Amino acid sequence: MNMQRRDLFTALGATMAAAGLGSARADTFPAKQIRWVIPFAPAGNYDVTSRLVAEPMGKTLGQSVLIDNRPGAGGVVGMEVVLNAPADGYTIVMASFTVAYVAPLFAGKQPMLPMMAPVSILTTAPTLIVTRSDSRFTSAAKLLEEAKAKPGTVTMGHSGNGTTNHVAILRLQLNENVKFNVIPYKGSGPGINDLLGGTIDCFADQLTSSMPHIQSGKLRPLLNFGLGKIPDLPDVPTLKEAGCTPFEGGTTAGVFVRAETPRPIIDRLNEGVVAGLKDENTARRLRELGAIVRPSTPGQFTEALKADEANVAELLQKGLLKPE
Repeated sequence: MNMQRRDLFTALGATMAAAGLGSARADTFPAKQIRWVIPFAPAGNYDVTSRLVAEPMGKTLGQSVLIDNRPGAGGVVGMEVVLNAPADGYTIVMASFTVAYVAPLFAGKQPMLPMMAPVSILTTAPTLIVTRSDSRFTSAAKLLEEAKAKPGTVTMGHSGNGTTNHVAILRLQLNENVKFNVIPYKGSGPGINDLLGGTIDCFADQLTSSMPHIQSGKLRPLLNFGLGKIPDLPDVPTLKEAGCTPFEGGTTAGVFVRAETPRPIIDRLNEGVVAGLKDENTARRLRELGAIVRPSTPGQFTEALKADEANVAELLQKGLLKPE
């Protein structure tokens, strides 16, 4: 794993250096519409976040930003759309470490992170387990008790193989010696619909997509995968408070382009994304949904990706990152 980690971030650093060697005039970019690929279905965390940022970003850059949902294979389908597009900055994607690195492994492909260049972090969204408000699971303790007593019988959905949500479930199973019947979806939207419809028992989701259903009383939050409390949901226990081994299971995601994209174009895109995140209405709405808004430089995003890699290291070492 140490060699794998070193190779990964050596490659990622090389892509950033190579991007800086490209020639392009940022003062003429963009000259046409930008396509923002979302590698998951509508109504999930990625979709909500992207749509909120895209409009003010477009105003800053002077061109519209078209949202393009391309769900499938835990985000791999959407990532491939970007990798197959020209490296000219006109096709961008929202992704995380797990989407860009782990999910391709599940799909039998090489990690895509070394082929991408980070533009800016968007947000860190708390991840939590939710269930229906009328569920038999009224607490995290009751959920874990049944999952341990009846292995593989409690159905737990997530937004796709290799996603942060999936990784959080795997770590919870490993740490607490429990076993769920884990079911992948093509994004949070379809999974939440099945949860509300009674098809599955629980769902691991980002707060940004679950919060409206929690606020409406349709969903009950059971467990917060983060190390810190969620200010708007102070009664939801953290892993530590629930008597579990703590780890950081939140989703840090941002904008990427192809690695060969010239650095001046990356910097111009960064300017647009950061402006979109700092837009007063956008920032307020994201905070209301429970997200931590995190505009960054490309270099700061790279450092965050390194931290995310450390969170999945044990699962990779134990061979537990595999499709359900």
